[in-house]
Amino acid sequence: MATNKNAQLRYKALDKCFSNPYKNFFIDDLIEYCSQKLSEHNTTETTVSRRQIFDDIDFMKSDGGFEAPIESYKEGRKVYYRYSEKDFSILKKPLSYSELNILNEALETLSRMNSLPGFDWVNSLQTKLKSGLDLDKNTRQIIGFEENEFLKGLGFLNVLYQYISQNQSVEITYKSFKSDAESHFIISSYYLKQYNNRWFLFGWNHQFGNIQNLALDRIISIKNSKETFINNEIDFNEYFEDIVGVSNNLEENAVKISIKLSDNILPYIISKPIHGSQKMSGNTLNLELKLNYELESLILSFGENMQVLEPVALVKKIKERVLKMSNF
Repeated sequence: MATNKNAQLRYKALDKCFSNPYKNFFIDDLIEYCSQKLSEHNTTETTVSRRQIFDDIDFMKSDGGFEAPIESYKEGRKVYYRYSEKDFSILKKPLSYSELNILNEALETLSRMNSLPGFDWVNSLQTKLKSGLDLDKNTRQIIGFEENEFLKGLGFLNVLYQYISQNQSVEITYKSFKSDAESHFIISSYYLKQYNNRWFLFGWNHQFGNIQNLALDRIISIKNSKETFINNEIDFNEYFEDIVGVSNNLEENAVKISIKLSDNILPYIISKPIHGSQKMSGNTLNLELKLNYELESLILSFGENMQVLEPVALVKKIKERVLKMSNF
C-alpha cells in the first residue's frame, strides 16, 4: 500500500482519538490504535512507530497539514493528547486547493470513459463527485443522492474490500435481527453488494459449507482468521440474474410470474423495469424470477396498483402478508 494512503489512515485514526473527550490517549494508546486500524485495512499486521506518531502530530498541527489544535496535557508523569477545541475534526475541514485539483483531474479522466461500453455508471459518479466539489464554491446544493449516512456498519466496507482483494478468510461476530445472541462465523469473503441502501457481504461459510450473505449493519466485529481461504467459484453476475435483492436459494429455480398493473402504475413500470426478464402484455407484467422476501416486499410497496395473478404460491404469500398487516 502506498505510504500516503497509510498516512491518511493514521491521520483519521489520530483525529478520532484527539476528538474523544471521554478518554485520555497517551502515546502508547495512539500507537496501539493507529497500528490496529492499519492492520485492519492492510489485512496484515502493521505497527506504527513512536517517532511516526510524533511526526504525524507535528504535520497535523502545521499550516501545511490541518492546523489542528492538538494540545498535550500532563497526568502525573505521563502526557495525553487532545484537541483544545471541542468540536474540531480534520474531517470537517474543507478540501485544500491541491486536493480539489486532484479531484478535478480525476473527473477529467472519468469523462473520457463515458462513451465506452459498460461504463454508463461513470455519468452518475461524475455528477456525484462534481456536486461535492461545487459545494465548496456555492452556498446552495442543487442535486441530492439517495444515501443513508447514519447506516451502521459502513466502517466495515473498506475493511472487507481489502480482505476480499487479499483472498483472506475472516472471523465475523454477527447479530441478526431474529436473534438476541451473537454468532461467530469463519467466512471466505467474495463479494460486496448494495441493495435498498444497505450493504451485504457474500462469502463461503466454513462451518455450514455454503454461500452466506451478511448485512454489514448487523456485523459486530471483524478480525483475521487463520483458516485457509476457500477460492470463489461463483459468477456473481449469474448469481443475481434470477432474483430481486440479495436472497438466493440455489436449490430453487426461477418461475413465471404474472402481475396485473393499474393504469396509474403502468407508465412507471415501463420506464423503470423491475427486472431484466420483464415483458409487458397490455397491463400484465410478466417476470421470470425466483420467489424471495425482497420480491414480495417490492410488490407490496406498490400497494393496490399491483395484483399478483400467478404463481399460486406467490399469490398466497402476498395475501398472508396483507392479512397480517390489516390485523396488526
